[in-house]
Amino acid sequence: QVQLVESGGGLVQAGGSLRLSCAASGRTFSGYATGWFRQAPGTERAFVGTIRWSGGDIVYLNSVKGRFTISRDNAKNTVYLQMNSLKPEDTAVYYCAAATRLISGRYYYTQSDMYNFWGQGTQVTVSS
Repeated sequence: QVQLVESGGGLVQAGGSLRLSCAASGRTFSGYATGWFRQAPGTERAFVGTIRWSGGDIVYLNSVKGRFTISRDNAKNTVYLQMNSLKPEDTAVYYCAAATRLISGRYYYTQSDMYNFWGQGTQVTVSS
């Protein structure tokens, strides 16, 4: 089992920054990927970015490239999502997730059903 706890959400003006943290306990990040997703009201949960645990390769949703950065601190069992130049359309509940099952044929884990452990989410609100 992996327990994930997100933190760092809040209210920020457009153009501002926030850093989300995803702290893991239990088996920690011993799987294949840690991903960030977001869900705005009335929409489905959407992929934001993911980091592979082997090699550290990262991929992002196109609309956040150049603004969001995923990083990790192995010693703290924590993955971060640095969000800069925030826009009102970034408003959502942000979730981190861990994938501990191998998905054959997939290098990047970009779909929510590839992840088997989820945090509780943290609200990010960007005002215009």
